[in-house]
Amino acid sequence: MNIGESFIGDGAEAAHVNTVIGHRDGPAGTAWATALATPSAGHVPFVAVLRPGLPAKPMTLFVNKAAVDSETHADLTWGAAQAGVAAGVMDAVAEGVIPPAEVDDLVIVAAVWVNPKAADADTVYANNREATHAALRAGASRTPSLDEVLAARHAPANPFYTASGSM
Repeated sequence: MNIGESFIGDGAEAAHVNTVIGHRDGPAGTAWATALATPSAGHVPFVAVLRPGLPAKPMTLFVNKAAVDSETHADLTWGAAQAGVAAGVMDAVAEGVIPPAEVDDLVIVAAVWVNPKAADADTVYANNREATHAALRAGASRTPSLDEVLAARHAPANPFYTASGSM
């Protein structure tokens, strides 16, 4: 099983994607099926498709991290972000990050943040495509390295917080 993370872009259209990829008959497959079968209010996992009837391969479950809170947010989540995730998965297959011969034996869970304040569908699409591809690449290469993580531990920062000083 490979686990990846990526944050691409800034502002309301930024994309934060976490991915888990593993075999259908292993823990990833169990998690995939369980998540699909247990939606909750505002969070309805669904299969990411390039267009209706044409799912990404490996089969990819899109799990929204932000509860859908408006019609625009729903359209961006189920439209632009979903399309970006599906295309990012296929970019990873085309690049060989995911071996093409294994796509029918694997599943992906993509946990995706779409900001309820997002408005630009093309930017949401582009950022989610890039973030999905980057998360899958990071998972496959087991990056970041432990040295990178240890070096950053005294100065964590993200779009919502930057630690002041160091320990």
